[in-house]
Amino acid sequence: MISLAHYLIVGAALFCLSVAGIFINRKNVIVLLMCIELMLLAVNLNFIAFSHFNQDVAGQVFVFFILTVAAAESAIGLAILVVLFRNRSSINVEDIGTMRG
Repeated sequence: MISLAHYLIVGAALFCLSVAGIFINRKNVIVLLMCIELMLLAVNLNFIAFSHFNQDVAGQVFVFFILTVAAAESAIGLAILVVLFRNRSSINVEDIGTMRG
């Protein structure tokens, strides 16, 4: 039987992996966006686990709101990435500070 602790351990491992990915890689914007998405999914896993074990639907509803915000964040982040690549021909994070507008 899988208990709440198992879900929390997997969620904590995913969260730590995403934080480590953010700190290790600070140059590539795509990897940074993927790490942020992984962080949000780790939090969603914890919400779903608590919601299931407490027999409450509020955590599952909150996950839908987080997924909506994550989708909007990805769309805006990728749009900024496309503009950065068109202007600078690279996707380094350091090149974002040189953009004006």
